[in-house]
Amino acid sequence: MKRMRKVDTRKSTKDTWAKVREVIEGPASHADDYATGLTAQILNDHYATISTDNNYKTPRSKVTASDNVCYITEMEVFRMLDTLPPTATGLAMIPAWFLRLGAPIFAAPLAQLFQQSPAAGVAPRLWKTVVITPVPKVATPTQPSDSRPKSITPVLSRSLERFVVRKYIYPALLQPNPTLDFRGQFAFMPSGSTTAAIVAIMHTVRSMLNNNDYVHVFAFDFSKAFDTVSHASLTNKLAQLTIPDSVYNWILDFFRDHAHCTKFAGTISAFANIYASVVQGSAR
Repeated sequence: MKRMRKVDTRKSTKDTWAKVREVIEGPASHADDYATGLTAQILNDHYATISTDNNYKTPRSKVTASDNVCYITEMEVFRMLDTLPPTATGLAMIPAWFLRLGAPIFAAPLAQLFQQSPAAGVAPRLWKTVVITPVPKVATPTQPSDSRPKSITPVLSRSLERFVVRKYIYPALLQPNPTLDFRGQFAFMPSGSTTAAIVAIMHTVRSMLNNNDYVHVFAFDFSKAFDTVSHASLTNKLAQLTIPDSVYNWILDFFRDHAHCTKFAGTISAFANIYASVVQGSAR
């Protein structure tokens, strides 16, 4: 407990959890602690193998007349940049502090770019390219599966993704098509969280215990759930939501030709295209 005394849990939850992991797993491992033979390319190939759909089908875009919708305003972009928290840069190497500092100057040209991208249904290639940093799951990793991938997209990409999700996806989820049922879903929902899921489970169990002596609870953990999501299944559900066709096409293009590389031990691997998964480093 001595390690936790100097941590202000109210000020920094990140530092708190870092100390908790240190107590449970021991000091964080560095690249030099890895067994010899592991390289950035080996790790990247391993992650690419997981994010593969052998029955991949290219999702179909919606053919629609162009519209004059204003997707985002200059003021919205300014607020977005002005409130950027410290975060990893991604491959673009544009730090959040620089965008925040130059928000009054960058807002206008970025607003034009953020407007044109959804209008054309095209996401810049760099925005959908991920850099992976392996995070050890054990004290001394000896094989690629001993590390989980921490995926990071560029700051500008995450900013526009977050805006699209909050302005178009979340409202559509609140009034979904009758064929879609999100009542039991907590992830990727406007008011969903792990806490909300636990509260719902506890409420259900306690309610059932009013009329039953005991309750059986079965929990399932889907291995690599984020890394193996089918793009076709995901986009088929997105197509049923009430969102502009151009925004739907932009999301399709964001998943199309997605690629990642791995940064490890001071080197960066070659890029590998992936045909499944929802990038965990993306905004939502």
